[in-house]
Parts: sequence; structure tokens; C-alpha cells
Amino acid sequence: MNNNKLSVFNSELLLLLAAIIWGFAFVAQKAGMDSIGPMAYNGIRFLLGSATLLPVIWYYNKKNKISTPLKNKTNIWFAGLVSGLVLFIAATIQQIGIVYTTAGNAGFITTMYVILVPVFGLFLKQKVNLQTWIAAVIALIGLYFLSVSEEFTIVIGDALVLGSALFWAAQVLLASYYAPKVNIIKLAAIQFAITGALSLLISFLTETYSLQNIYDAAIPILYGGILSVGLAFTLQLIGQKNVIPSHAAIILSTESLFAAIGGWLILSEQLTTIQIMGAALMLTGVILSQIKMKKSG
Repeated sequence: MNNNKLSVFNSELLLLLAAIIWGFAFVAQKAGMDSIGPMAYNGIRFLLGSATLLPVIWYYNKKNKISTPLKNKTNIWFAGLVSGLVLFIAATIQQIGIVYTTAGNAGFITTMYVILVPVFGLFLKQKVNLQTWIAAVIALIGLYFLSVSEEFTIVIGDALVLGSALFWAAQVLLASYYAPKVNIIKLAAIQFAITGALSLLISFLTETYSLQNIYDAAIPILYGGILSVGLAFTLQLIGQKNVIPSHAAIILSTESLFAAIGGWLILSEQLTTIQIMGAALMLTGVILSQIKMKKSG
């Protein structure tokens, strides 16, 4: 395996690790909202995720291990603002939408960004081969069987989660665009801080909670902030430096599989035969997207 292939493989492993963390975060997210509202939960965890990165930035700056790419003309604060606003919108709409729909519907509809990423990429003049399209469709079919357990109906919650999928797709493309151009750790800290500050501001205006509520949700908040936000989103930014957006989206979409595993291990939830079939189809799509087909002739 040459250095380039090894670099891509390592990046894919980082994206898979991020998906695992996000999958298990569904358990923490569900538990956290038992004590506080969606905006407060998002606000605290994203600010915590940003703060978690500050010691990392300080350490690597001190060791001169973080450097800005050569010939960089991108303002990191502008990149952080744009990424932060998109991330805030995606996280907010999704979190509110989950309140008004089933977890199964929300899981399926959110993963629509797997298809939306290459579709948006076409508008950005990015080439998407047939193999990637087939893999994405197989993964979506699998996600449907894995996530949807009730009749699929469009209600206000479904519409909101579908809207969030548009912004998750945009966030994936932004991460791929900015990662090679700016200091990715600093970019992550800035966008998390913006998302957290905006969420917390809105929570002060729309939600009622006390320090006791925050204390009761401490473990879900710590997981959601340090691991789900601070670590997993940073792994996404690092991993996407060497992986094309459509492949990255499919790998990250396996969070639904790990959410099912987390529910089984922690909440004693059982997978039906249809859900197991869906998981197998989803993994097939992921593997297919990574196999390089030989051209005939």
C-alpha cells in the first residue's frame, strides 16, 4: 500500500470512528433531553466541545505542530462563521424536529444527506461516478429498513428533519472545502463556539431550566460535548482532507447502524429481521463505495 492509499485508508478509519461515536451519542442525546430542552442541550454540548479543543490548540501551537497551509488566502474566522451558522441550523432543525416525529422516521430522513451530498456536488462541478450513486442508493435502502419501524408519513417533524438534512449535506461539503485550506482544529473550535453560543442564547429566551436540570443531564452532556462534538466532528474534518465528499457521507451515515448497536447494548433494544437486513444492505453500500472497480478494455 503506497503512502497515498494509506493516507486515504487512515482518513476513512477516522470517519468511521466519528460515525461510531455519533451513533452511540443518540443514546446520550435521548437521555439528556429528559432533563433539559433541545436548545439548552445543544448549546452546552457545543460550547463544551469547543472548549475541549482549546488545550489541543495551545499544545500544538506551542510545539509548532499546527501550521496554516501554504498560500492560504482563506480567512479562518470567515470559514468558521459560515461553517458555524450551517452547523447551527442543521443541529437546531434536527433537534426540534425529533420532538415531533418518531426516532425511526428522523433517522431515515436525516440520512437523506447521503444522496444530497453528491447532488449538491454536481452543482459544484464535482464528478460522481455510477458506482458511488449505486452505493448511495443501496445504503439508503438499508437505512430505511434499519431506521423506519412505523408507517412513513409526512408530519411537521418529518418536514423539519428533512430540512435539516439539506444543511447536514452542506456541512459535509463545507468541511471538505475548508479542511485543506485552513487550520482544521481552530476551524472546529470556532464553528462549535458559534453553534453553542447561538443555541444557548435561544434557550435562554425559549426554555426554562435550572442548574439541577443541567446536573441531571451531566453525563449525556459530557458525552455529547467532549466525544460527539469535540472529538467526532474534529475527526470528520481531519478525515475529509483525503476522502471525497460522497464517500465521506456514506461512511458517516453508518452512525445509524451504531445507534442501533448502542440501543441494543445500553437500552436492551432488539433488532428485527428487517432491521438486520437493513444493516447488512447499508454495510454493503459502504463497502461498495470503497472498492475500486477495474475498467474493462
